[in-house]
Amino acid sequence: MASLTRSPSERTFLHVLANTALANLTTAFVWFALTFWVYLETRSVLATGVIGGAYMLFVAFGSIMFGSIVDHHRKLRVMMLSGALTVAAFVIAGVMYLLLPEPVLLDLTGPWLWLFMAIILAGSVVEHMRNIALSTTVTLLVPDERHANANGLVGTVQGLAMIVTSVFSGLSIGFLGMGWTIAIGIAMLALSLGHLATLRIPEDVVPEHPDDEAKGIDLRGSIRAVLAISGLFALIVFSTFNNLIGGVYMALMDPYGLELFDVTMWGVVFGVASTGFIVGGLVIARFGLGTRPIRTLLIVVALMGVLGALFTIREWWWLYALGIWLYMALIPAAEAAEQTIIQRVVPLRRQGRVFGFAMAFESAAAPITAFLIAPIAEFLIIPWARSSEGSAALEPLLGTGTARGIALVFLCAGIVMVIAAGLAFLTRSYRLISDSYADSAPLPMGEAADPATAASQDQPRGSVSEGGSETAPSAGPPR
Repeated sequence: MASLTRSPSERTFLHVLANTALANLTTAFVWFALTFWVYLETRSVLATGVIGGAYMLFVAFGSIMFGSIVDHHRKLRVMMLSGALTVAAFVIAGVMYLLLPEPVLLDLTGPWLWLFMAIILAGSVVEHMRNIALSTTVTLLVPDERHANANGLVGTVQGLAMIVTSVFSGLSIGFLGMGWTIAIGIAMLALSLGHLATLRIPEDVVPEHPDDEAKGIDLRGSIRAVLAISGLFALIVFSTFNNLIGGVYMALMDPYGLELFDVTMWGVVFGVASTGFIVGGLVIARFGLGTRPIRTLLIVVALMGVLGALFTIREWWWLYALGIWLYMALIPAAEAAEQTIIQRVVPLRRQGRVFGFAMAFESAAAPITAFLIAPIAEFLIIPWARSSEGSAALEPLLGTGTARGIALVFLCAGIVMVIAAGLAFLTRSYRLISDSYADSAPLPMGEAADPATAASQDQPRGSVSEGGSETAPSAGPPR
């Protein structure tokens, strides 16, 4: 992180991070492999579409429950539970693969393929409970001033998994088949569980509170935890809106790339460009986000909007590749900023529900836009842009080429993102969350604190209390 000297708790965090990286990579490896295998064997776009849509849908709905579980149980036990459930699901899927003949298993009109996919889906989705727990272990194990650096490492790990998984999944299906792919997944997850069993986290034992009685899908508790911090809901809404705009890129980035490259070269270009995700995470891990991460978040989002508007301004392959790399490099900063703010302003006993609530909103946003923009672009914008009238109208701004309709969508989406970030600076919510973050800073080293206050993690300074009144900060750095 920022310093070469790490405490024992920070070293434990690095173990937890590496373990989660292995589990995430393995789960994504099996999930991507399932998608490849089903399409290659059935050539059914419907089946693969259902897989992708169901995954995002279940992540969105499951995150609220996962956050509540994280808040009410020890974090290491939650990770063990998540890993065990995933292993169990993959074992059941493996048994099905062994017992059922492939023609029966791959019959789209029968129940077995859909059950097989649902079981692997369940095992993959429950892995997100571990990711929520990981975000809370940053609060537990890493000093406040290094939270941003730790979150940068988390982004690096996620970027590595994104790049490596699709390559390994394709190779595994091509050379080994689905059965051995599931077997590899089970073995790697078992290794992850074995490593987890050797770890010890200096755990919080949070006293029960009246609002913590719900143990399942605690939607009311999640909403109450978010609304208890001034400006936090607005932050989540802004991140959700940013993901809505990001859905435009999710839907149209591959079609645009395939207009510029053949399919093999596009896979290589996107894989290389995705290394920006790793570089961006490492930069945050080294330098942090500054003293005002909310400001950093808005600046980064504005820069992402500028990139999104300009990286297809001309149909040049190098401009597109460079733009993707820079865009990917900024994503870890945006994600780390949101996590760093939540980790400081939200009491530890509520962080799981807040992270789960945010994940539910934000993971549902991009697919919604993708589903909306794809047909609009295909049936309206792209045909107009390729017409003589449309191409003539767009040429002064976007040049010429077959993908000018997609470029127009990217340009408009980027402009909207820049405007949204600029307007956010002017809102009262921006000032409130900035004040909450500053007022919740830990006391300077050596400064005395009231023992009762120091022992409690229930209410960060400067936040809104249970009754709705604002608590006065006991101390904090000058702003």
